[in-house]
Amino acid sequence: MTPADEIRTASERLRELAAAAADNSGSSNWHATRHFPDQPDSTFTTLWATGVRPLLGGGGRGRVPYVHAPVGDYAAAMDPTVGLALADWLDFEASLIQRVPGAELRGRTEHALAIARALNAQP
Repeated sequence: MTPADEIRTASERLRELAAAAADNSGSSNWHATRHFPDQPDSTFTTLWATGVRPLLGGGGRGRVPYVHAPVGDYAAAMDPTVGLALADWLDFEASLIQRVPGAELRGRTEHALAIARALNAQP
């Protein structure tokens, strides 16, 4: 498998997981709400599909909270390892824009900007 094939395979997998999670949750935009925002060390949050419903269900006495399988599969695929790799790629693209005049007009940098803007739009 060539490096390009590896990238395409990963891209296809991520796209399939994201589409399944969005379909299952009812929204492709998710956010987290902190229950105690005045306590920065608090870990109590709710994960929401924007405008739809909480993504974490169940719980309570003797019941473990859950997410639906497509949502959990996508969340697991987008673990911190993926987030750190995306951050490294975004740093690389930012440095490319600074070093190469007009680089922000090139295809891959446009994609990096789209990812950055989606991340920066999160509350």
